[in-house]
Amino acid sequence: MSTSAVPTVFDRPGEPDADGLLAEQLLRLTRRLHRIQKRHLEPVGITPAQSRLLRTVAHFGEPPRMADLAARLEVVPRAVTSLVDGLEAVGRVRRVPDPNSRRVVRIELTDEGRATLRELRSARRAAAEDILAPLTVEQREELGGLLSALVDPGPEGGC
Repeated sequence: MSTSAVPTVFDRPGEPDADGLLAEQLLRLTRRLHRIQKRHLEPVGITPAQSRLLRTVAHFGEPPRMADLAARLEVVPRAVTSLVDGLEAVGRVRRVPDPNSRRVVRIELTDEGRATLRELRSARRAAAEDILAPLTVEQREELGGLLSALVDPGPEGGC
């Protein structure tokens, strides 16, 4: 029998699987966060994915290329194209030619896009308050530290 076939305490029927339980709680929290965020973004007329794209465009020093956005968002370029199409249709971003290459298109925020970002900040704060309401200030600080350790585990723990 190999060591991987040796049952652990978590493999025994009736024993709690602490890591599995924690993973399930994190998944449930993620779904809840998404629902709350979506509810707060509806009055702004934007989806969570569009919100993320707008914030990403705003963080670049100059209008980014579509490929830059896809890389930063860790999505396929086609997904960025669809998001840009939707935001462009409502005047929040625009495609502009790259001054150095006719083949390259860059994405820039419009005045409407910048106004939407201001609305998004308020919506995100309200969504965060909804989700964090049951926690004390100390618990929020502790949660922040724990989440930082999970989000940026360092070179050894990264994927």
